[in-house]
Amino acid sequence: MSLRDSLDLIQAVRPDAGTSALEYEILAERAASLGAAEQRVVTAIAALTSAVDDRDTCLSEARRTVWEYFVQRELVGFRKHNDVIQELNIPREVLAGLGAMPASNRR
Repeated sequence: MSLRDSLDLIQAVRPDAGTSALEYEILAERAASLGAAEQRVVTAIAALTSAVDDRDTCLSEARRTVWEYFVQRELVGFRKHNDVIQELNIPREVLAGLGAMPASNRR
């Protein structure tokens, strides 16, 4: 097989198509993972809101869960969290434990 035949074969196989499929799968997995992290935040905030006896434990869990969610968002390129803070109704006491504050409350 000549070099030209090899190049023709490579073009016929289209390795870039395989890469595109892999990239699509990676993006889909990132989206699913981010959605799962968001659901964990929703669950943790609901537990905190309804907590009566073990509020400190629920607050700690909510802070950890929100922190993990923010880190995951940043890893996929979302640097600003103000929209999700409002959409998910993340309490100030949770954000205060992260050292974060919505931009609208900064001086």
